[in-house]
Amino acid sequence: MEWNFSTAEELAAALRAGKVTSAELTDEAIARIERDDDAINAICVPDFDRARAAARDADQARARGEDRPLLGIPVTVKESYDIAGLPTTWGMPPHRNYVPAEDAVQVSRLKAAGAVVLGKTNVPLGLQDIQSFNEIYGTTNNPWDHRRTSGGSSGGSAAALASGFGALSIGSDIAGSLRTPAHFCGIYAHKPTLGLAASRGMVPPPGPALPVELDLAVVGPMARTARDLMLLLDVMAGPDPLTFGMAYHLELPPARHERLRDFRVLVLDEHPLLPTGSAVRAGVNRVADALADGGARVERHSPLLPDLAEAATLYMQLLISGSVARFPIESYEQLRIRAAGLSADDRSLDAERLRAMVFSHRDWMVANNRREAHRHGWRQFFAEFDAVVCPITPTPAFPHDHNPNPMERRIDIDGAQYPYFDQLVWAGLATMPGLPATAIPTGRSPEGLPVGVQLIGPMFEDRTPLRLAELLEQEIGGFQAPE
Repeated sequence: MEWNFSTAEELAAALRAGKVTSAELTDEAIARIERDDDAINAICVPDFDRARAAARDADQARARGEDRPLLGIPVTVKESYDIAGLPTTWGMPPHRNYVPAEDAVQVSRLKAAGAVVLGKTNVPLGLQDIQSFNEIYGTTNNPWDHRRTSGGSSGGSAAALASGFGALSIGSDIAGSLRTPAHFCGIYAHKPTLGLAASRGMVPPPGPALPVELDLAVVGPMARTARDLMLLLDVMAGPDPLTFGMAYHLELPPARHERLRDFRVLVLDEHPLLPTGSAVRAGVNRVADALADGGARVERHSPLLPDLAEAATLYMQLLISGSVARFPIESYEQLRIRAAGLSADDRSLDAERLRAMVFSHRDWMVANNRREAHRHGWRQFFAEFDAVVCPITPTPAFPHDHNPNPMERRIDIDGAQYPYFDQLVWAGLATMPGLPATAIPTGRSPEGLPVGVQLIGPMFEDRTPLRLAELLEQEIGGFQAPE
């Protein structure tokens, strides 16, 4: 039997039943990577010798009677996580030789759960793109169409899962970096509530790997089923043992409902600042129909929904000001002059991004105060609804675009051109207030490309959108391997 596209849950059951060994699973996964990854370029740092050793250790542990959540299951890890003995570059050439001495806290949790790490997956330069390419490791192609991107910044992980390279992967998300690659490659991903999973060791080289939780940014699971997402989230979730973990014990609330007909869902397919392409709109409507057919309460409008245009503006302000602070720019004074020259009436997202590049601390505090107002609005919203269904980006995977100036790139939405980074408005809907969001596949576009949507849930109620994802998987189907 071939195991490469089996779920983690299925693999765990087979391992417990003695139907297969971890060594066999690992050898099979490595063989598939060696056969197929030249065309995909998902695994940028293979670690096959240590993986085989870890698989042997897992089999010996099981023979001794041990059983852990991921014992013996092959997985991959996004390149941006520190793994002792392997390079962590974030795709940045000056750091191509940086090798950390310690594992990131999430890598430690994977290993403690018994996972077998096959290697690291490709990312964009500095994790700052919606595609995954860099000078060190090259370009990751979409398994469904090699002329198109797999997404970013967890594009290598999504492509690996879609290609059968391991059962699970861990990624990160600040601008849709878990959800967009999942949408583009036809897999599942979950952006946890902000602060739910510790991120120490997921830090630009050369570190140091301090227990600092960055604004907006999260780490999270990727898989080929919704149940596997829950399995991996349970491994990842919890505070850093160096900080909040000293005093806090995590206990996530159960899902609000177990049956589809009990869910109250708001469905959105239009954004005031950006149109939604026909293929993605069809995916949203497919989910809406499944919800209605299953007896769920489905609404298309609600006065409780926070203002989408203001949410997108706040998200851009917080995202860009934080990114510029982490990756300093040399032309600050020129940017300041350009921003000062903007018309006060120009509220385009391009203009807001430029202004955010030169934000003062006071500017950031003003934006943060507005964010808190939005968070309060979401609390009121989720007193009446359980989830929001909406796009992740306005289109399926787009062709590779390596224009060195991202501000000159454009995204094509049903034949019309829009600024490249405007497509982040949907990702920001959950990211700005720190809400959990689960990306699920909904089928394929007329061109045969995967199309996904996200299910946004209440803060720290991550099991609610994950359970809804599982129920929808039963109604509309889930992952399909590329043809």
